[in-house]
Amino acid sequence: MDLPVMPPLQPMLAKSASSVPTQPESGPVWSYEPKWDGFRALVFRDGDEVVLGSRGGKDLARYFPEMVRAAVAELPERCVVDGELVVPRTVDGHTRLDWESLSERIHPAESRVTLLSEQTPAQFVAFDLLVLGDRDLSREDFSIRRQELVGAVGGGPSCHVTAATESSELATEWFQTFEGAGLDGVVAKKLAGPYLPNKREMVKVKHARTADCVVIGYRPHKSQPGIGSMLLGLYGGDQLSMVGGASAFTSARRIELLAELEELRVGDDVVAEGEPTRWRSGNDRTWVPLRPERVVEVAYDQMEGARFRHAARFLRWRPDRTPDECTFEQLEVPVRYDLADVLAGGS
Repeated sequence: MDLPVMPPLQPMLAKSASSVPTQPESGPVWSYEPKWDGFRALVFRDGDEVVLGSRGGKDLARYFPEMVRAAVAELPERCVVDGELVVPRTVDGHTRLDWESLSERIHPAESRVTLLSEQTPAQFVAFDLLVLGDRDLSREDFSIRRQELVGAVGGGPSCHVTAATESSELATEWFQTFEGAGLDGVVAKKLAGPYLPNKREMVKVKHARTADCVVIGYRPHKSQPGIGSMLLGLYGGDQLSMVGGASAFTSARRIELLAELEELRVGDDVVAEGEPTRWRSGNDRTWVPLRPERVVEVAYDQMEGARFRHAARFLRWRPDRTPDECTFEQLEVPVRYDLADVLAGGS
């Protein structure tokens, strides 16, 4: 493979916002797209050679052999395309994205991978074009890359181009209506912006605050088998800090999670002492540390300092994320205000 942009390459990222950014009166600055809920992938194709690069730089081609064939059949002969791997499923005449089926595609057994590629085939939704032929487009404005993308990709059964608009009103409408199809928000990109790998230059607006966290340990349940809470961490530079926990599980799920996490224990009898709080006595602050290898997506309401203010809610495992991606930078920064501003008579 010999392309102007070569793998591995970290994709350009997005930072969270609470609302869709509006266009200035002077003219459009933003391009808006639906936010797809799948596995981010950079597709590198040079003739018959195809790499499906994940966010962490791994090649996903082993898990999605049908997408390798689709890339050869439907994408330009030499290209690098940024997009999302998704698994659509039609139920009762309505096609929706199926996250569970997508996550099951990451499986170690080749026979299982082959079977699932036939039963729940993936598709690719493209939203950026970095290379076309011998041209490196990554330094061009997004408006140019988008125009080239629409002209070069799409029309086949498996590789598509996402919808986009320069209307903030339409983007807000998408945000309100597309969620039922398996999309989880809107992304805004600067029309004049180059492609900046591993930089949070885009803006994402999601339906709830979520974060990808490293599972760093658990507390055993005090009165029944299984875990009581799953302890979560985020990286600030090289430092992994505990930011809170998730604890709302059914009795059966507590036992299942204990079995899943036991293999990550640092040692059979190792426990750590938690920080004192007004809710926990000195006898129940211990927790079981785990190797920081598993990533989970949680929903949270807001931050208080460097911690979740309340317990987070477990959403799903994220096998497509690596622990070092779980940083404080992904969190939405709350608006800063003085107490007087929200009291009677405040501005």
